[in-house]
Amino acid sequence: MIVFDLKCGKDHVFEGYFADSATYEQQAEAGEIACPYCGDVEIAKAPMAPNIAVNNKARGKPEPAPAPAPKPTPPEMARAIGTLRRMRSYIEKNFDHVGERFPEEARKIHYGEVKRRSIYGDATKEEVGELADEGIEVGEVPWVPRHDA
Repeated sequence: MIVFDLKCGKDHVFEGYFADSATYEQQAEAGEIACPYCGDVEIAKAPMAPNIAVNNKARGKPEPAPAPAPKPTPPEMARAIGTLRRMRSYIEKNFDHVGERFPEEARKIHYGEVKRRSIYGDATKEEVGELADEGIEVGEVPWVPRHDA
């Protein structure tokens, strides 16, 4: 998309948006561009300064810091912690805990070597990455304490 400053025969200046310069030329020659002020179809490009996008790094200025995320209120934090505790309780009651064997068990389930079941356990970030590379989906759940300390 390209923007041109255009000028009619009565010196009205306005902007026109075109797919490219060739599209502007075709429409101008065909009389398809009209002044929005007076309807004149005698249109030419008006002198204009180029619009060069330069980011702050190119100007030697630091990028502005993103706005900080709003901090949750105490009631919001309490609800979130309550939800995480309920998730932990559900997982502990309904999933098999496999501890440090988690990556190995996840692979066995994924490749059909053992019966499919829900498991939870421990894995390093590297192990989680390796599982993802193999197409094995795993999720991480923040393991909050069962009670406030």
